[in-house]
Amino acid sequence: MLPVLRHERDLPAATERYGWRFHHLGIPTTEVREGERHLPELGMYVSGFPESVFGIEWMRFEEGSPIHELIQRVPHLAFVVDDLDEALKGKELLGTPTEPMGGVRVAMILENGAPVELMEFTS
Repeated sequence: MLPVLRHERDLPAATERYGWRFHHLGIPTTEVREGERHLPELGMYVSGFPESVFGIEWMRFEEGSPIHELIQRVPHLAFVVDDLDEALKGKELLGTPTEPMGGVRVAMILENGAPVELMEFTS
């Protein structure tokens, strides 16, 4: 039997140990959704985040989007970090860090087979 590393009531180490703060849950979709915002440089549309009290963001991808295939198929959690470069040390990157909008740097990592987004707000 495997040892228990974390109890159900315990928060993930990302929030407890690293101080990362939950930002959103990104969910891929093929449906056109009301209020979509186009991010042409990423070949995708995002929607839902401004209205969601839980931080749910829908992502619809254009054919040929440069976004990693795993991110286009699998939901991801996103966390705000104070220092993106520091947070990325020792992590497996999915692509290279980007600045999808002014004032925010973003990188995707692979954690236990799932994509996780790390965000640093620079302004």
